[in-house]
Amino acid sequence: MTAERLPQPDRDEIELVKVLHALADPVRIRLLEIYGDGEEHGCDPCLLGLEHLHKSTVSHHLRVMREAGITSTRAAGRHRLVRLRREDLDARFPGLLDATLNAVRRGTAAPGGPAPAA
Repeated sequence: MTAERLPQPDRDEIELVKVLHALADPVRIRLLEIYGDGEEHGCDPCLLGLEHLHKSTVSHHLRVMREAGITSTRAAGRHRLVRLRREDLDARFPGLLDATLNAVRRGTAAPGGPAPAA
């Protein structure tokens, strides 16, 4: 079975505004947290802990992230496997992913999360 990458921007075409816009959504922040482990993940909402969302909604969020250059999606038959483009994002915007993932893990990335320590 051959695997094909879905269209995504080249590393030097990734724009900060598009990345930040893509991350300005609680569902996509949750997906970033999942993909932050560096592994490939399927797109099934139940496996992603997003069973409350319809499959088409999850697909929309994944498309936004891919088109912004945050993730890479590999088509393998009927399956789609998604991975964070950490190396590309770190090269374009050093420290952005680490700061964002640290905020997510501290619970300060989503509205209503704890206030940052003074």
